[in-house]
Amino acid sequence: MSYKELKKLVRLISSAESCVEYGKADAEAEFVHLLNNEIDKFNVFFMEQEEDFIIRHKESQQRIKRVIETWGPNGTKPSEAEYKDEMAKIRKDIVNFHGEMVLLVNYSNINYTGLAKILKKYDKRTGGLLRLPFIQKVLQQPFFITDLVSKLVKECENTIDEVFPVEQEDEEEIVKEQREAITVAGKGIFRNTVAALLSMQEIRRGSSTYGRFSLPPMDLPDSDLIHSFQLNSPIPIV
Repeated sequence: MSYKELKKLVRLISSAESCVEYGKADAEAEFVHLLNNEIDKFNVFFMEQEEDFIIRHKESQQRIKRVIETWGPNGTKPSEAEYKDEMAKIRKDIVNFHGEMVLLVNYSNINYTGLAKILKKYDKRTGGLLRLPFIQKVLQQPFFITDLVSKLVKECENTIDEVFPVEQEDEEEIVKEQREAITVAGKGIFRNTVAALLSMQEIRRGSSTYGRFSLPPMDLPDSDLIHSFQLNSPIPIV
């Protein structure tokens, strides 16, 4: 979101010189035009990603079915080695896919919060009343409606639990490997996902300024792996 540009415009609109030069109606029209352009940008990106996620989700389910039918115990070419190898690849892809979808939900939350903040600033600085009608419009926008992506996230989690169950003796080893991979990579998809989750938690945390335009608070799962990272929000909320 072009928050700095919008903030600069609010400052310009609220100044006496701006009101004389442009007139309040023209200034408000310019501000709304810029906001609408931002929303169009959010929607295009979000819908493209959402469509891609739907296709990839179906493809991952087909891959799992194909591997089971080919190399599974009752498959056409039973092979424990091939089965484990292919399933490990699919599991890794699904975990990365899950992370990308969490990041998209974070994208939605970040941009909604940015819009709510700049509209609040606009009303406060100019005495305008844009916030309520504009937020009502935003709530109907594709980028804000994350139900489908959230459903796909949950289905990915269910697939991992059902198709790739973790044996008790392997659980600690897997967590150890994940920690080491993140330490070495530094900026992998998992690390970005954790950062996104922590950002969403911070954005949606209840506070003294919590109101009807705020997103509901969010509780993170009680994961040792997540809490082992002392990450700050990668996206500043001005």
